[in-house]
Amino acid sequence: SSGAPPGPPSRLSISRAGLGACPRRQEVLASPLLLFANRRDVRLVDAGGAKLESTIVVSGLEDAAAVDFQYSQGVIYWTDVSEEAIKQTLFNQSGGAVQSVIVSGLVSPDGLACDWVGKKLYWTDSETNRIEVASLNGTSRKVLFWQDLDQPRAIALDPAHGYMYWTDWGETPRIERAGMDSSVRKIIVDSDIYWPNGLTIDLEEQKLYWADAKLSFIHRANLDGSFRQKVVEGSLTHPFALTLSGDTLYWTDWQTHSIHACNKRTGEKRREILGALYSPMDIQVLSQDRQPYFHTPCEEDNGGCSHLCLLSPREPFYACACPTGVQLEDDGKTCKAGAEEVLLLARRTDLRRISLDMPDFTDIILQVDDIRHAIAIDYDPVERYVYWTDDEVRAIRRAYLDGSGAQTLVSTEINDPDGIAVDWVARNLYWTDTGTNRIEVTRLNGTSRKILISENLDEPRAIVLNPAMG
Repeated sequence: SSGAPPGPPSRLSISRAGLGACPRRQEVLASPLLLFANRRDVRLVDAGGAKLESTIVVSGLEDAAAVDFQYSQGVIYWTDVSEEAIKQTLFNQSGGAVQSVIVSGLVSPDGLACDWVGKKLYWTDSETNRIEVASLNGTSRKVLFWQDLDQPRAIALDPAHGYMYWTDWGETPRIERAGMDSSVRKIIVDSDIYWPNGLTIDLEEQKLYWADAKLSFIHRANLDGSFRQKVVEGSLTHPFALTLSGDTLYWTDWQTHSIHACNKRTGEKRREILGALYSPMDIQVLSQDRQPYFHTPCEEDNGGCSHLCLLSPREPFYACACPTGVQLEDDGKTCKAGAEEVLLLARRTDLRRISLDMPDFTDIILQVDDIRHAIAIDYDPVERYVYWTDDEVRAIRRAYLDGSGAQTLVSTEINDPDGIAVDWVARNLYWTDTGTNRIEVTRLNGTSRKILISENLDEPRAIVLNPAMG
């Protein structure tokens, strides 16, 4: 039903070229393919193979932490904490290229989950203390939660019911549930919990599993947190991430540097699947069974939404949402053209904009290269250019709010450009220079440069204009 090509992948060798096919359900073998992040690489292992050797999917990574996939599209996603990025590659082609999905605004992306039905990526960041969502290509990115979060880690999705789950191992450890549209947020586990790491959902039996690295157990409960049961206790060292297939539960362990398995109900039949790993992190069962197809309201015309169509547990079981900082129109489906009130910030090596239209005040980095020491910043509301001075490259530059159209306006006879001000009426640009001790002006395109004041100045700094009064 997902449109994937027929025929099972070969289980004789775990080659990337053999993973593109989607096995029919009656042909699925008992031994699943385990996809896991190993910090320096992302790997696969056949859990029932004779040799139990892992195959590298992508290597040369800095610090791969979380991993997930979209089976129908043949794509693997992972987070890299050191590079502060989310990336992807194809698993049904040998030598597939690595592409960046999210490259800004991340600090410690610890958790990642793919909504395989609504085609969205959800992730947690334990440093920014946010949970965000974006389209699979990284566009229409939105902050879902930014309050009452303290070290969010693992995240898991149940698209069939429109819920998302996450662990939080901060000052008040807990597991929370909310709609995938950020509605109906609720704490479902907050007792006998300390370092909740891994999190996975049994879609068939509607159970939630989690691992606690401090208390050394794996527990499960109903999806509302009720009827909590022990699965494995006491004999674990440092369980990190969980996944399951059929009746088998799999997990990674930081201390043993290995992948383990047991019966998901009783904890019996404990065994090591793969050992001597560098640093096993997140783990997933790479299977169509873990991503069953079903119809959603977002499939037809994106639910009528102009940007994000997010699944929801509340009728009509979806909600339209806008990129971070942008408001939704009164029709509840169309996003405004952009933020109407914006705060601009020069932050030495980057420029940021903060929408004042929305309550989260999330800062978004302008995608402009080679900013060394930005000091002053101003904005022209007519042509929508951002202007800034850079003290290290000794230049005045401008770009649009999305980072495009970047150009250098002034780069000669400029020592320490400090203050800057746009005359949005007469279309001129003023700046101060604490090195040359001058105040100068040009047209907004950098032409017709003129020195206005060069005497009786000793390190002129800030400058502002009042065009109405001249």
